[in-house]
Amino acid sequence: MNTQPHILMCSPDYYGVQYEINPWMNRERKVDHVTAVKQWKDLHDILVELGVRISLLEPVEGLPDLVFTANAAMIVENVAILSRFRHEQRQGEETHNENWLVANGFEVRRMPDDSYFEGAGDALFCGDTLFSGYRIRSDARSHQLVGEMLGCRVIPIELVDPNYYHLDTCFCPLDSQTALYSPGAFDHYGRAVLGELIDNLIPVDAKDARAFGCNAVVVGSAVVTNVGCEGIAGQIAAHGFTAIETPLDEFVKAGGSAKCLTLRLDGEEAAAWKQG
Repeated sequence: MNTQPHILMCSPDYYGVQYEINPWMNRERKVDHVTAVKQWKDLHDILVELGVRISLLEPVEGLPDLVFTANAAMIVENVAILSRFRHEQRQGEETHNENWLVANGFEVRRMPDDSYFEGAGDALFCGDTLFSGYRIRSDARSHQLVGEMLGCRVIPIELVDPNYYHLDTCFCPLDSQTALYSPGAFDHYGRAVLGELIDNLIPVDAKDARAFGCNAVVVGSAVVTNVGCEGIAGQIAAHGFTAIETPLDEFVKAGGSAKCLTLRLDGEEAAAWKQG
């Protein structure tokens, strides 16, 4: 039976680059608020047209990165493993995210105080395996705890390029055997592990990676990306997927794009291969 995809978004009312916690952020590079609102709305409308049910998290003044809902938690079925942010600037989001998840019927689980875990930004299923990015934001121990909570296989992969500080900026599962990835974001071991475990591993070139081509939202056979990722369209078409581009450069200024702006409420494991 098909299940309607369900995604959490947060409007960019208070979005802006107000601090610098990754290489993309520069407070002198101002966000055009009107354009950001339009780009967010266009992404929202594309997802609705693809049949996605959208729920909204209320924006909060002083929490500009709340718009990046992928980092709120990691959700599997009705369990929400709440993020514990590494940077002080984002830690204020945790209570707001928890309150929304509890109010909407999720069983919220918290990580230990001495851990860092940044939700679906660093934890992505490809088939039954949870691939997890660590070092820059999340830590490896946290991912092992997630595996114990969920009873699933976890493969921690070290992220080595600070430009790709979350796994979802450089790795995007398309179905249970297919994924996009940016080779330069991983060390030799990480590339080898991905190549061994994923049958159809599609390398994204440096240009498309810097346009956040791997930070895509997958809905069935549709892959929604930022503009400027022309090489990806042909690559994924060979595997039965269609790229839909929409401008998101105002969010790239803060180090995010389509995937960062969305959280799967039907579960990170509810990917394209479970929609049919």
